[in-house]
Amino acid sequence: MDENTRVFVISMAAELAGMHPQTLRQYDRLGLVSPDRTPGRSRRYSMRDVAKLREIADLGAEGVSLEGIRRILELEDHVRGLESRLRELEAALADELLNRPGRRVFAAGSAGEVISMRAGTRTRRANQIVIWRPLGHRE
Repeated sequence: MDENTRVFVISMAAELAGMHPQTLRQYDRLGLVSPDRTPGRSRRYSMRDVAKLREIADLGAEGVSLEGIRRILELEDHVRGLESRLRELEAALADELLNRPGRRVFAAGSAGEVISMRAGTRTRRANQIVIWRPLGHRE
């Protein structure tokens, strides 16, 4: 089950959150947690709503006012939206960089240095022969 699927009636959501159903109704009126409504106008809560209710309870126990809680939840939602947008933009940028003609290509040189190359070119291999002789040995 997806955490956003709204399946819990108010009594079950209240029990899961450790609250009275009337408290959930008050939070709905204040806009702290806004459940979906069925065609018969019954409230339906998701696991995400229940987690938010628990967070509200924790903040309230720490002495945060309902207006402060509302602002905290609003900012957290805003941050989540910004993080999601950032991930989208990062993915779009990565796709653009991979698909852009003339993108930069790098190779490692024989001494470990980084060599910038044009796309579609290959490195040249050294074809020199190196002979190893122990120190002090002369011919």
